[in-house]
Amino acid sequence: MRYFLRAATLTGYPELARSCGLDPARLLAGVGLREADLAAGDRWIPAAPVARLLELSAEQSGREDFGLRLAGFRRLSTLGPLSLVIREEPDLRSALQVLGTYQHVYNGAMQLRLDELEEPARIMMWLEFGEPAPVRQGLDLTVAALMGIIRELVSSDWEPLSAHFSHPAPADPEPYRRAFGPRLRFTSNYTGLDLRAGDLDSPIGRSDPTMRPYTRQFLSTIATPAPAATDQVGELVEVLLPLGRCSMAQVSRTLGIEPRTLHRKLAEQQDSFSSIVRGTRTRLAERYLAEDRYSLTDVSHLLGFGAPSAFSRWFRRQFMTTPSGWRSASRSAIEAPCPC
Repeated sequence: MRYFLRAATLTGYPELARSCGLDPARLLAGVGLREADLAAGDRWIPAAPVARLLELSAEQSGREDFGLRLAGFRRLSTLGPLSLVIREEPDLRSALQVLGTYQHVYNGAMQLRLDELEEPARIMMWLEFGEPAPVRQGLDLTVAALMGIIRELVSSDWEPLSAHFSHPAPADPEPYRRAFGPRLRFTSNYTGLDLRAGDLDSPIGRSDPTMRPYTRQFLSTIATPAPAATDQVGELVEVLLPLGRCSMAQVSRTLGIEPRTLHRKLAEQQDSFSSIVRGTRTRLAERYLAEDRYSLTDVSHLLGFGAPSAFSRWFRRQFMTTPSGWRSASRSAIEAPCPC
């Protein structure tokens, strides 16, 4: 499955590319896009070529912070119709929950998760392309754009408790300090932001409570969230896979319902436990293979396979290539043939 995102993701790209001595039309054409594709922000374009474009632009300009620079062109309005809803939410928690629930409305490749189970609260972000693609610049753009959104909603001088990046530290970390503050963590096990206690309760400065019923009604006309049961099962599958206890019986016990009841609820949503496990493994495989710190044996374990050989056989059936072949292709900004 190939993922798409709104062309507004590349708002400001031609201007930034030219300021860095690049030819945006040539680079866009090199990944199969056109400058005209960017003229309409609501146009949907494939996500993997955008990731390659950002990586090529960083490489050819010598700007490791290219993604951060591009985020400077983003505004809340870049989210399109969803921005009308976000700015009327009562607090930052509610705004982030809307972003996470309806992320597919503006970016089909991005995944955002808000975790409040432990202190500090944590916003984790990752990208899924459905094909090999580099992630570093795309993740930098995504988390820096989120910083801009939070500052526009809450306060222009807001800073996270710490900012985390799964990639190694850049040669010059100063642009990251300017963007996120002094508390940076590189080669982290996730990309995202840690928040101070109370940050999530920060009120949205321009929120008008009398508008909220109308924005919620509007939201229902532009998007439908994923069914709750499917979401719950998917989250549990992700937790249970590396523990080797991912079964329908275990998930049912955790949810406090009978397996036949869970089967019926998923069937009502035109889904099944096996398809959720398969889909979760597919998404996680792409995420883990993009990170060099995970060996193929590690990935096999994290996906709940008893042996790396079983993982390799499953992966080849799913992606028509080997895990190592996928990892090699995802490191390059040069387009690789889609294995789908």
